[in-house]
Amino acid sequence: MLAGMRPGRGHPGSCGRAARAQAGAVPRGSGGCTGGETPSRSASMLAGMTRPCRQRAPGRVPAESLPAAASPAPIRAAAREGSMTILIQGTTIVTADDADAVLHDAAIAIEDGRIAALGPTADLRARFPQAEAIDGRDRAVLPGFANLHTHLGMTLARGVFEDLSPPHRPPFCGGLSPLPLPALSAEEHVVMCQLGALEAIRSGTTALLEDGADLARHAPAMAATGLRMLLTERAWDRTGADIGDPSPFAASEALAERSLGRIAALHAAWDGKAEGRIRVGVSAWAPDMCSPGLLRRLADLRDRLDAPATIHLNQIWGEVAAVQAHRGMLPTEYLAESGFLHHRLICAHCRCMAAVEEKILGRAGAQVSFNPAIAARRGLSPRISVLQAAGCRIGIGTDNMAEDMVEAMRTGLFMERIRREDGRDPAPEEALRWATRNGYAAMGMPDGGWLAPGNKADLILVRTDRAHLVPRLRIVSAFVHQGQAGDVDGVMVDGRWVMRDGRVLTMDEPAIIGAADRIARAAWSRLFAERPDLPRPAGFAP
Repeated sequence: MLAGMRPGRGHPGSCGRAARAQAGAVPRGSGGCTGGETPSRSASMLAGMTRPCRQRAPGRVPAESLPAAASPAPIRAAAREGSMTILIQGTTIVTADDADAVLHDAAIAIEDGRIAALGPTADLRARFPQAEAIDGRDRAVLPGFANLHTHLGMTLARGVFEDLSPPHRPPFCGGLSPLPLPALSAEEHVVMCQLGALEAIRSGTTALLEDGADLARHAPAMAATGLRMLLTERAWDRTGADIGDPSPFAASEALAERSLGRIAALHAAWDGKAEGRIRVGVSAWAPDMCSPGLLRRLADLRDRLDAPATIHLNQIWGEVAAVQAHRGMLPTEYLAESGFLHHRLICAHCRCMAAVEEKILGRAGAQVSFNPAIAARRGLSPRISVLQAAGCRIGIGTDNMAEDMVEAMRTGLFMERIRREDGRDPAPEEALRWATRNGYAAMGMPDGGWLAPGNKADLILVRTDRAHLVPRLRIVSAFVHQGQAGDVDGVMVDGRWVMRDGRVLTMDEPAIIGAADRIARAAWSRLFAERPDLPRPAGFAP
């Protein structure tokens, strides 16, 4: 799901254009945060996050009370340590290779950000006698998770939007929630994104695709987390409407130009930065938010930049109805007709699809981000086995309000077994592959998400001495079925520890959690004070 609305303005889930006119709701495509038609404030201001705002709305958290963005210093220190060989020994290694091999009493050697070797502990000790030895007993080493679709700042809506879904049947309403997001300052937005990144690290994520507008606002803080990220800056040119609105399509050339300009600027500023951990891609918001001309221009830009692309596709039934009303065809047919469908296109959701669309996606070799946790909350699910059989690669995303890839992986397994009415298929090994290796490959990194010599040293350590994981008989099955984010004890990206022994090394965790809670509470209180007409969800904190 994507909060396609102008934060703090309007009532985008209300049916009809009257509510949008009352709100002045030109969609700003924020990816869940503070809008995005106009260029953001400077990245240098966001990086410090300690400079006070000149003006502050009543109840807004003062900028001086916000945590400073995580300094890149810990990453630089880790880089110096990265020249030393690390040997995690006496452990269980889940490779996620073609054979789904699991190695017992094994070791893994890491050098220069890559996996140097896997094998029996005794053999690797002899081969790497000068390595820094790490005791891997009561641990399992797994590939890091690749979150193929998320909006980090949507932590702002946690506990609110999960229960506010648009209708699945006509009459359809523009928007994805009857409540708008509260407005945030640029500094506050960064903190909410840091909160999402923090949860991602704690649940074992090593790479993620962040979709939204004005990503330059939080790119410096995200680079400092140590995570690997594909930042996909969003474009759209429909004005005066929202996702899922079947009213007439009104295009804005100025909006298109600003969107394309943001993508080019972000790519120039950030692609390949943070020693290659940050890449920049192209995002089209959704089929019903982009004209054919814009989709063709985005396809050309994708090819010129040699970058992956993404889109929200067949997310809700209102979107399907809108595209049929505007274009006289189904959303996937529209993408193919416009030249935007491609084997490097990552299609998020794909859960309101006709069989012909599944075949079109498969023939194109498109990538699909299965976002099972939000799909379950929405009461919708894609036909993953059908998409896979048609030729699509399946990855896993968390989408909104949560970054827990352990939960998302397990939910995907459960949902697909229920849909297939099959208690054995998919197997846990396949669900793990969706959440790791497939996501890396979809983002253009086939040497990540699985453990083999020469591959990226993006991995996690999972504690196996837990009551819910013992007896330790089939670690993959036990972790997929019973594992928890709290079992993740270590996270390594590019051979550098981002979290070790349960402590996040690249972020001030207590400060971020405290500030995010204050920011969100104050923002929602302001919104309800300014908009007494909005329905206040039951149980809302004062």
